[in-house]
Amino acid sequence: MTKLSGEQPNAAATAPALEIEGLAAIGVTGRGLPLERNREFAQNGAHVGASVIPKLALAVITCLDPRTDPAHFLGLELSDAFVVRNVGGRVTREVIHDLAFLSQIAEMVMPEGPLFEVAVIHHTQCGAAALADDAFRRRYAERIEVPEDTLREHAIQDPVATVEHDVQLLLATPAISRRVGLSGHVYDVVSGRLQTIINSEAQS
Repeated sequence: MTKLSGEQPNAAATAPALEIEGLAAIGVTGRGLPLERNREFAQNGAHVGASVIPKLALAVITCLDPRTDPAHFLGLELSDAFVVRNVGGRVTREVIHDLAFLSQIAEMVMPEGPLFEVAVIHHTQCGAAALADDAFRRRYAERIEVPEDTLREHAIQDPVATVEHDVQLLLATPAISRRVGLSGHVYDVVSGRLQTIINSEAQS
């Protein structure tokens, strides 16, 4: 396992809860599902040849923030990677279950050698910082009917620290095959740059 140092992400990564840059500058340009784009996609045949096994042997775990679409900041194309997105891009029990499922499917196709890399990507200016705010967290816990104390650990105020934590969690999880590589990264929404924080290669 390798921890990589270098220039730290933008200082906005540690913005206090509920003082999240970018929330005020929301420009809605349309509403609803853009079905005309789907028709163009189908007519152009972009879906032809898509594979259930990712071409880049990659699984990306990242945030559902629309600024952090890996198809854009990683230039991913259809079938390049498994992509799992949730609030903050956190490694939850559900994400571990998804990765275990994907590992088992990949093992059926590739009985030997590395399977794929899981890249956990957190980002600066993350809205999950709101979970550090007591009032917000209390209202959200009531809304989704879960104990409030289970939500505090999902807050992201320092994405470097949280991505390290989540990669270590995966490394300690027996459900994830040792043939799966693990890495952690921070995406800076201001610069558009991705910084690798931690890397652990898959075992053969």
